[in-house]
Amino acid sequence: MTIGHFIKEIGRGKEGARALSREQAAEMLGLILDGMVSDLEIGAFCIAMRIKGETADEMCGFLDATQLRLSKIQIRPTSTRRLPVVIPSYNGARKLPVLTPLLALLLAREGLPVVIHGTATEDRRVFTSEVLAALGVAEQSAHKPLGQGEVVFYPTAVLHSGLQRLLDVRRVVNLRNPAHSLVKLMLPCEGPQILVTSYTHPEYAVSMEQVLRIMGSSALLIRGTEGEAVADARRTPKMTRIVRGAASAVLEHQAGALTSLPDLPQHCDAQTTANYIQKVLDGNSPIPQPIALQVQQIIRLADEL
Repeated sequence: MTIGHFIKEIGRGKEGARALSREQAAEMLGLILDGMVSDLEIGAFCIAMRIKGETADEMCGFLDATQLRLSKIQIRPTSTRRLPVVIPSYNGARKLPVLTPLLALLLAREGLPVVIHGTATEDRRVFTSEVLAALGVAEQSAHKPLGQGEVVFYPTAVLHSGLQRLLDVRRVVNLRNPAHSLVKLMLPCEGPQILVTSYTHPEYAVSMEQVLRIMGSSALLIRGTEGEAVADARRTPKMTRIVRGAASAVLEHQAGALTSLPDLPQHCDAQTTANYIQKVLDGNSPIPQPIALQVQQIIRLADEL
């Protein structure tokens, strides 16, 4: 099998490249995920898409192929079943403590089942999985039903090894590829679910919202903290709610000078971050207001669905 005929269309440079249809994009990524494509072709695909940029239809096609192949996470049936919350975590901490685990644990405290999935994409950052491990939440090595009020972390490779392989290309070519956007939009659970996801640059706010609307997803989309899908503890970001594909802005970006700063740890290593999160959960430190607002919006979304 080959994807050479697709590369011929997308690899003609920024001005000459042609976009694929949703069906073509699904076929091409399906071959890649199934391991039917050579390393050379995968590299060509990644570089071509980096130069051209993916359209909304192409990203929807990539999602179609991925959703068909994911090993889905089951939700344990109960009489008070609530929709699972899915939080992709692929960026980690560079300067600020990664508080994605705090968001997840606060949601679980409200009775919501929470799935975090991710993988380390760089070597010099602190990742959510490390902070969770310091809090006693281990990575899942195999699938198990998710209970209400429970937080689990799934490495991407457990969800699909081919997707992990595509993400790992970044370590060789030092450039992101469509998989890095794809993992922030995919839905790894069985049945309806709520996606909490983020963008890093304003142009991705437009493209990600467009894809979520086309896919009919229910999500909370925010400007990420160093790329993580958790509100900046210092300043409330813009938050957009998407309910079955219908979008509306619910909170605008907090502008102007900050009047106060949260008492965040000075270091962002995993153990220091875990200690801070535990203090917040124990009530010995206040929940940063932007994160509290994000939790409120997710709970409101869960109650509507």
